Amino acid sequence: MKYTEAKQELIQAWGNLGSSWGLNKTMGQIHALLMISPKPLSTEDIMEELSISRGNANMNIRALMDWGIVSKVALPGERKEYFKSEKDIWALARQVARERRKRELEPILKVLKEVNEAQTDSSDESKEFKKVVKELKNFAEKSDNLLETFIKAEESWFWNTVLKMMK
Repeated sequence: MKYTEAKQELIQAWGNLGSSWGLNKTMGQIHALLMISPKPLSTEDIMEELSISRGNANMNIRALMDWGIVSKVALPGERKEYFKSEKDIWALARQVARERRKRELEPILKVLKEVNEAQTDSSDESKEFKKVVKELKNFAEKSDNLLETFIKAEESWFWNTVLKMMK
């Protein structure tokens, strides 16, 4: 496989993977392009490389910036905006975990805490409701604690811990 084919394959695969992270395909593709680029890219560079419209590029670049995995770069003597991606994969994974926690886990934890305090009667439906909510809340809190540990962890500590658990 030649470089250009490999590059396109990675961009497409990262776009598909982005869907698992809560990103859309184009966001994933832009992110992949910025990760593998040795220099910051302009909106025009991204549009040309991915054959996407200016609106699509701008909207997705802004969304990636909201996720905290792409940043704007000022290049001396340039009037265009340039963008770069976090290239440290460990930092990238922690940032994605941080955002997913904020966007997904924290809202459901809030709801589970609220409904857990609901006044119920002694019916079978109420008992089952309380039981399931309690289990969901317990699971979500443990997941939140695990994510918090991952987000705060240093790479070497994390992998050493994982390896110890596998022994």
